[in-house]
Amino acid sequence: MDEKTRKERARRILDQEVSARAGRRGGYREQALRLLPWVCGSCGRDFEGSNLAELTVHHKDHDHTNNPPDGSNWELLCHWCHDNEHSRDAVADASAPAGPRRARRDDLQSPFAGLDRLLATDTDDSDS
Repeated sequence: MDEKTRKERARRILDQEVSARAGRRGGYREQALRLLPWVCGSCGRDFEGSNLAELTVHHKDHDHTNNPPDGSNWELLCHWCHDNEHSRDAVADASAPAGPRRARRDDLQSPFAGLDRLLATDTDDSDS
């Protein structure tokens, strides 16, 4: 295989990988934006079309390949809260004594806790 053919092949492979990665990233972000309210799950700031780019998808278990269709591993966070979330974990990991890893966010209240119950109640009330 000559140099030109190798470069073309390498370029095609790279383009395919970049395209596939963009599809994966855009896929779960778009899905999260369809499923979840446009509110930061940490600070509660509301977002709309003009500032939606500041809202990011955070994987609760920190595994970016874990993207269930129901969005149960995602929460929307603004850039600042997302950075804080990862910084906090990095500081905790660095300062924690050796041993089992601490539970993440178990002690924090979710701003959407019980929302499904409230929505179900509102639906039941409107039918009567």
